[in-house]
Amino acid sequence: MDTQLLPDNLLTTQLKKVVNWARRSSLWPMPFATACCGIELMATASSRYDLARFGAEAMRFSPRQSDLMIVAGRVTIKMMPVLQHIYQQMTEPKWVISMGACASTGGVFDAYATIQGVDQFMPVDVYVPGCPPRPETLIDGIMAIQRIIDSEGLPPKGRRRPLQLAVEPDYKPAPQPVAGIPVTVGGRSI
Repeated sequence: MDTQLLPDNLLTTQLKKVVNWARRSSLWPMPFATACCGIELMATASSRYDLARFGAEAMRFSPRQSDLMIVAGRVTIKMMPVLQHIYQQMTEPKWVISMGACASTGGVFDAYATIQGVDQFMPVDVYVPGCPPRPETLIDGIMAIQRIIDSEGLPPKGRRRPLQLAVEPDYKPAPQPVAGIPVTVGGRSI
């Protein structure tokens, strides 16, 4: 068919592309923010950085109304079952951003109560590095989610790995000093 014969007000495209465009242009984040990463997440939603131009300004505090979870900051063992429950209640398709060093690897909190990476308990799509990451970095992470949506569209059924519902830290504490054995601090024996 000759495209020159079509009227000027006719637009042709694929339905998949229209659905992906609508989905990536209307992300509704579910913030799970603690400590300093939460402050940077709030700054990203301010008028200075204008998250609205990416269609992600409508922060939803109900998991049933959101499709993008942003885990920002430390997550403890006691918080993890709640976070998993919120993730399970989110509508499909859903995506997860791990924001900051604490959410991604535990950061400087190498303790038994801190989860050493939320990816041990839920699938993470994008890691946003930094301690805390700047708002521009989070915006780059949201744009990475949009690129994932454009390239993949709806995730195929069974593609995501299942949640590991048992919360078991993999932290192995270092051996403690034993009485009678000299301990050295800064090259001096105490």
